[in-house]
Amino acid sequence: QVQLVESGGGLVQTGGSLTLSCAASGYTFSIYTMGWFRQAPGKEREFVAAISRSGGSPVYADSVAGRFTISRDNAKNTVYLQMNSLKPEDTAVYYCAKHQFPRASPSRVGYAEWGQGTQVTVSS
Repeated sequence: QVQLVESGGGLVQTGGSLTLSCAASGYTFSIYTMGWFRQAPGKEREFVAAISRSGGSPVYADSVAGRFTISRDNAKNTVYLQMNSLKPEDTAVYYCAKHQFPRASPSRVGYAEWGQGTQVTVSS
């Protein structure tokens, strides 16, 4: 059974930083692209970043490119999202997600399983 458990969210001031973690279990982590998504109140869930199974070829939403960094540690079955220069508009629940197909390239779509989310709040 696939489990994705996010952690690391919290309250931070504008310009601050946070690092989110997502611990995966129940499948062969190292052969799947992983992604991060977020959902703000009253808005649809949106893509944030994705990373290939080897840790290369990251893809970012335009709104976070240059501020956020996605990475993974296959030995620890964990994917990370380092968030710098945070803005109030980054406030959302952040979810990690597992791509539905093994060995797929990083993409903005195609994710089949999700964690429960972690709240990130950026105060102005």
